[in-house]
Amino acid sequence: MSMIVRPDAPTRPGPLRRPAAARFAARFALVLVGLGTLAGWAVSPAGAQPNSCAKHGCVDVVAVNGLVDGIEADFIVDTLASARRSDGVVAVVLQFDSGGSAVGDERLDQVARAIVDSDVPVSVWIGPSGSEALGGAAELVQVADSSGIAPGASIGDVGSQRLSVDEFGDLFTGKKAKGLEATLTGQAAVRAGLVTRFSPTVGDHLVNLDGVKTETRTEDGERRTVPLTTVRFSKLPLTTQLFHTVASPSVAYLLLTIGLGLLLFEFFTAGIGIAGVVGALFTVLGGYGLAELPHAQWALVVFVASFVAFGIDVQTGIPRLWTAIGLVGFTVSSVFLMTDFRPTWIALIAGIGGIAATMITGMPAMVRTRFSTPTIDRDWLVGESGRAATPIDPEGNVKVAGGLWRARADTDAPVPSGDAVRVVAVDGVVLEVEADDTALTDASDPSD
Repeated sequence: MSMIVRPDAPTRPGPLRRPAAARFAARFALVLVGLGTLAGWAVSPAGAQPNSCAKHGCVDVVAVNGLVDGIEADFIVDTLASARRSDGVVAVVLQFDSGGSAVGDERLDQVARAIVDSDVPVSVWIGPSGSEALGGAAELVQVADSSGIAPGASIGDVGSQRLSVDEFGDLFTGKKAKGLEATLTGQAAVRAGLVTRFSPTVGDHLVNLDGVKTETRTEDGERRTVPLTTVRFSKLPLTTQLFHTVASPSVAYLLLTIGLGLLLFEFFTAGIGIAGVVGALFTVLGGYGLAELPHAQWALVVFVASFVAFGIDVQTGIPRLWTAIGLVGFTVSSVFLMTDFRPTWIALIAGIGGIAATMITGMPAMVRTRFSTPTIDRDWLVGESGRAATPIDPEGNVKVAGGLWRARADTDAPVPSGDAVRVVAVDGVVLEVEADDTALTDASDPSD
């Protein structure tokens, strides 16, 4: 069997820099160009492989993992078309491990039609152990020329047939009707007629296909039937696989959650940096994945609106009513965002718990640290007396406790230079003062 396989001290002027928006645009453009280039590499024919079928022909084994989304649907159709154009391909085996179909009924019909109309026999093997073919994937199994299932693999949970009855007939009649509501494994699936044969390994499945040449060999004292026909394994190209993975419910949900969280974080920081770029990229990828999956529009609106609610409280640095509203909205929308295929409970708990911790503790702390003025250890100046070093109208300088400070008059009346003042408040590095006729002379600097 052959295989091809981050202030009060003065600061020096820094170097001239481009505006933050320009920096962001440049970075994001580079990201998009990179993705576009990678996507271009991935546009090679789905079934492009070495064409050495030799004298015994070839069997193409194509891995179909995860939901049958638009990417997988295109992959299947393109693979079958490629097999038809290739000389020596005697069969195509779709190796299924799919929890269902995320494409519309019309697109699912197109995939089934490609299988039925294929000039090259199409077989499906559900394996290895633990694999599944549920929902729309189970329907595709029924229209294949033959099928096999590994021990511990399962098929069924169709619900109602989505493939056109007029074109493909009623696929779940008689004993097969068990597959509409139940999930059957191994031999039970064979007895129900949902699969053709029980095949523990892909090799066992291959040697039972029409057109595959085999021979019997003795290995370790056991006689085994092995294929002489060349077996070629293929799967989605790396970049295409990335987008297929992004279109899974848990990944799409977490990317969208993290992306919007990073964008909110970046909105309350100075300039646009790596968090903004990553947040934008994650949001785009999460949005793509969500678009590939059945979802509720109202839940998406509530999902995005919850981050707006978070932002209202984040700017105050204290989580209050809007944070609570945002958390309720985020939780509800997280649960109901996707309709047919929902994120796992682990993903939901991670997303909801992470956002709750971030918005209640993390973001307020960040905003207070980033935008608070340096009043620490200066509250003791309140009540201290001094003298105006310059006229204060409404701002100027005062001498208090032996130091020269920026000051602002607490009233509309200006304070002449040399008059006594008293500190009534501290606003960052600026002292709010008022005229103090009762101040002692020694409150001023001896040099005055």
